[in-house]
Amino acid sequence: MENPNTTNTIGQEKILHENTIFAEPIYQNKNFTITNALITSWLAVIIIIIISFILRSKLKEIPKGIQNFFEMVLDGALSLCDQITNSRDLSLRIFPVAISAFFFILINNWLGLVPLGGFGILERGKEGLSFIPFLRGGTADINTTLGLAITAVIGANLFGVFSIGAWKTLNKYVNLKVLGEIGKKIKKEPTVILVAPVTFFVGLIEIIGEFAKVASLSFRLFGNVFAGEVLLASMAALVAFIVPIPFIFLEILVGFIQALIFSILLTVYFTIGASDHDDEHEHEEKKEVAIIN
Repeated sequence: MENPNTTNTIGQEKILHENTIFAEPIYQNKNFTITNALITSWLAVIIIIIISFILRSKLKEIPKGIQNFFEMVLDGALSLCDQITNSRDLSLRIFPVAISAFFFILINNWLGLVPLGGFGILERGKEGLSFIPFLRGGTADINTTLGLAITAVIGANLFGVFSIGAWKTLNKYVNLKVLGEIGKKIKKEPTVILVAPVTFFVGLIEIIGEFAKVASLSFRLFGNVFAGEVLLASMAALVAFIVPIPFIFLEILVGFIQALIFSILLTVYFTIGASDHDDEHEHEEKKEVAIIN
C-alpha cells in the first residue's frame, strides 16, 4: 500500500520518498533489521529515562518547576484512574503500567511530527534513489502498536491471575464451574439446565473478545497516527510553508488523545481482569435473600 509521494532531485536524478504502510529498514545484518520506527521507539525510551533521572535528582519536599508540573499531571492521571477502578488500592497497582504506556505512546506520536525530514539515508532501488528518513513515529508502525496491544491484553489477564487467582480467571473464558453446578442446582432451579450451557458458551465468546481487543487497540492507534503523518507529508508536498502549521498542531492534539485513549482502555481491561464475577453474583444472591426475608 503506497500513499502520495514526495520527489526531490540531485543533479538529473530524482529522489523518491514513499509514505509506506510499513517501517523502512535503516540497517540490516542477516536476519537482524533496524527500522526507523524502531529507532524512534528506542529514542522515546531514552527520553523517558533521562526525564526520570532529572526528576529524581531534583526531588524536593516543596515541589516547584518541572517537579511541580509532573506532580500535577500524575495526580490528575491517578484521579482519572480512580474513576475507572473505583478503588484507590487497585488504581495504585494499575497506574504504573498505564502511565508508562501513556508516556511511551505520547512521545512516539510526537517524535513522528519532528521536522527532521532532511535526515536519512539514500537507497538505490529499481525505480532509482529512494529517501528513507531516520525517524518515523513508532506508533505509525503496525508492529509497534500490535506489540503494545498484545502486551496490554496478556498483561490484563496475568493481572487477573495474580488478583483473583488462575481458576477464577480461567472460568471467565472456559466456565467449567457453571457446568459442574448443574447437578447441584437442577432440583431447586430446573432452568439451570438451559442457562448453564449458555453461560459456558458466553465464556468462549469472551475468548474471541480478547482477540478483538488486540485488533481494536492496535489498528485504532496505528490508523490515526499513520493517517496523520501521511496528511502532513501530503500537505508539505503541496504547500511547503505556513499551510501545514495548523495541521501539525492538530496532530499534536491527536497524538495526545490517542495516547490517553490507549491508557484508559488498558486501565479498563486491567480492572475487568481483577474483578471477580463470582463474588458479585454471590453478593447479589445474598441481597435477594435479604429482601425476600
